[in-house]
Formats: sequence, structure tokens, C-alpha cells
Amino acid sequence: MIQFNVPPYAGPEMEYLEKAAAVNHRISGDGEFTKKCRQFIEERTGTAACLLTTSGTSALEMASHLTRIERGEEVIMPSYTFCSTADAFVLRGAVPVFVDIRPDTMNIDEKLIEDAITDKTRGIAVVHYAGVSCEMDTITEIARRHGLFVVEDAAQAVMASYKGKPLGTIGDFGCYSFHETKNYSMGEGGALLIRDAGRVEDAEILREKGTNRSKFFRGQIDKYTWVDYGSSYLPSELNAAYLAAQFEVADRINKARLARWAQYYEELQPLADEGRIELPTVPAECQHNAHMFYIKAADLAERTKLISFLRENDILSVSHYIPLHTAPAGKKYCCFHGEDRFTTRESERLLRLPMFYSLTEEQVDYICDKVKEFYGKHACV
Repeated sequence: MIQFNVPPYAGPEMEYLEKAAAVNHRISGDGEFTKKCRQFIEERTGTAACLLTTSGTSALEMASHLTRIERGEEVIMPSYTFCSTADAFVLRGAVPVFVDIRPDTMNIDEKLIEDAITDKTRGIAVVHYAGVSCEMDTITEIARRHGLFVVEDAAQAVMASYKGKPLGTIGDFGCYSFHETKNYSMGEGGALLIRDAGRVEDAEILREKGTNRSKFFRGQIDKYTWVDYGSSYLPSELNAAYLAAQFEVADRINKARLARWAQYYEELQPLADEGRIELPTVPAECQHNAHMFYIKAADLAERTKLISFLRENDILSVSHYIPLHTAPAGKKYCCFHGEDRFTTRESERLLRLPMFYSLTEEQVDYICDKVKEFYGKHACV
């Protein structure tokens, strides 16, 4: 069986876990490996600061808290995303306002944002789907003119960029995920990227349960205390040790994924040329990270049949998000502005094929052969 996902494994992970526990005697966080991961992200992205978190969800929650958005205020975002994007703001009593997506990239349609702005709007939360950037020049210009914050849900976008700018560094805050399904993983984990150095201390206090403990560890104060509200968003040093091993070979992992993505694209291009499927769109100004490879079938019925056919041939493929505005919580806490022309329709067509670091060229050949076989024998022209 070809799994849909196999978590990345670089080699030294177990050695680093043992070093953290048995040599460094530090497993609670902010030790040697946490600092290495933070340094890697800061150097690669140029962000003012990066704080590792317990998950991509907690990074989004921190970003929401740091915007100081208040109950009843609104934040514009796509409905085609994981629930954490909305949850982060709902927890503060804010109202996610969904707008439609672009059918080419599956990202928020930047042309629809301005019409959704009201006197209650405080910000925009963008989602870089599949590691392909939203149209950030337009979005940041809208935010500037209306005095709005921008939070980047870059959970899928580590090592991806827009016009040379690393994703997660363009808005006020960027949020990464290191879940086991992501390109780089610590099992459960994430990171908050902070553009403005003046916001770092507030973020450290929020992450450390509302205390100024980070300043204490740096020797800036002789004792620490409770100074504001906060929570526990600091990940274990063991998780960071696991991630640090992958960051050491980050370019190798990225190169391998991009190679398999390109192979998929080349081998399935004939089906796309025939109009049988659609392949991912990557605008010229975007450098993606091969987070996923998806195809679009004709409709939900065809996608369902294709998923079953691939499973019968020992290939696990999956659908993706159910649009949030159709979910029970979405109906309760959120609203959709404008017409849902593409969000639901495109979500029902999209099918994700296996994509992971250890995926082989031979496995991709087999998967593509089976997709072609399905369209040769089972799909209507």
C-alpha cells in the first residue's frame, strides 16, 4: 500500500532526542534544539523573530491574541481552509467573514476582499494553499489603505515564497505548522513569525503563560512574574530536537519533494491536455514547496470513484477541506460575504495524491499509471 503520507525522517532524530534527554537534561523547551530551530527559521526567512509553538493552531491563536482583535469585530478569510484559521479568531469573540476563492490556486480571491470590508473589519487572514502564495501585493495594499492587520496562515508554506519573499514574513504575523503531514515535522508543533521587532516581547509573554520568564532566562531581570494574560504555547525540547534534524537537511528534503511534484505534473499533463483533469496552478511570481500534489476531477461523483479505484490498487488518496461556511460551527460563528461560486464546487473536485519526502520515482510512476488507467476505463469523455 502506498500511504498518502509518511512523516519525514532525516536520520539523526533519535540521536538528538537522546542528547536532549540524557546529555542536556533539558526536555521542557527553549533548550539547545529549540534555539537551533528558531535560528534556522529566522536566518532563512529574515523575520524579526520566530517563536516555536505547540502547533500551527497555537501559532494562529497567538497571532489572533497579538492583534488585540475584540469581540464582534471581523476578520476576512477564505472558507476553504482548516478550522484552526477561523477558530483562532472565534476564541476571541471575533467574526470570521468568508469570501470566495480563486479556482486556479484555491487561495482567497483578492479581488473580493475590499467589498467585504465594513466598519467592524479589523484584519485579513490569508491561507497559502499547498504552499502557493496568495496575491500578497494586492492584499497588503488593501490592508494598508484600510488600516487592517494581515495574518498569514502559512501552515503549508515553509520554504515557499512570493516574489522572493518567504511566506510568513509578508503580513504582520506568519504561522507555520510542523504537524506530521507537513514538509518538516516535529509530530505536533508550529512557529509564529513576527515581522515587527516591537511585538516580540508581547509574544514571549503570551507564550510563557503571561510571565516575563523569557527575559529572566536571558538574564535581563533577576526574577520573573505574571505581567499579562497568556497561555502555555512552548513546545517540548524533544519535539524541537526531532525537527532540528530535518532542518539540517532542509534543502535536500525540499529538492526531493519538488522532484516528485514535477514528475507528477509531467506524467499527468496528457490527461490535462485532453481536458480529463486539471493540474495545480503556480503563478510565475510564486515559488512553491511541493507541499501537496492534487488533481481536479470533473465533479464529486468522479472524484469518489477515483479515490475508490486507487484504494483498490493499494494507493491512498484523499479529498481535502469541507468549506467552513457549510460546517455547523461555521454557520454558528461565521458568515459568508458574496457568492460561493468556486469554494464548494472546487473543493468537491479536488483530490490529493500521495506526497512525502520518501516517496520514490517508481511509486509516482505507478500512481500516475493507475490514474491514467482509471480515465481510460472508467471515466466518461
